[in-house]
Amino acid sequence: MIIDGTDLIVGRVGTVVAKRALLGDQIQIVNAEKMVLTGSRVHLHARYRRKLKLGTPAKGPFISRRPDRFVRRMIRGMIPYKTPRGASAFKRIMCYIGAPEEIKGKKETIKEANISKLDNLRYMRVGDLCKLLGSHYE
Repeated sequence: MIIDGTDLIVGRVGTVVAKRALLGDQIQIVNAEKMVLTGSRVHLHARYRRKLKLGTPAKGPFISRRPDRFVRRMIRGMIPYKTPRGASAFKRIMCYIGAPEEIKGKKETIKEANISKLDNLRYMRVGDLCKLLGSHYE
């Protein structure tokens, strides 16, 4: 299953992806940097900035600033990744910045997770948040 992440809400996509991966499907999410998080920009930036300051560089917690790894880490929280079943499901989930050449033209979307379903317009793209946190992806 190949999902185009453009204008999709990360949490709603994550629930579908986590369930499908646990059932044995291979999942690929393209355009992870164009996915959105709901909430105000100020709140989201403060929340993840606070997470970055926790712990030490040697012991973690390790929060990735790359959009593809950021989305994959959020989905990991919806999977029992410490069990063998969850670990194998997590390996079946891949996220990409942009779309690789071999995947182009085969994308699906999840209508229930689209940004048009939001009641308010408070959201932020994952790529924008990662750049605010110090990412240098391209």
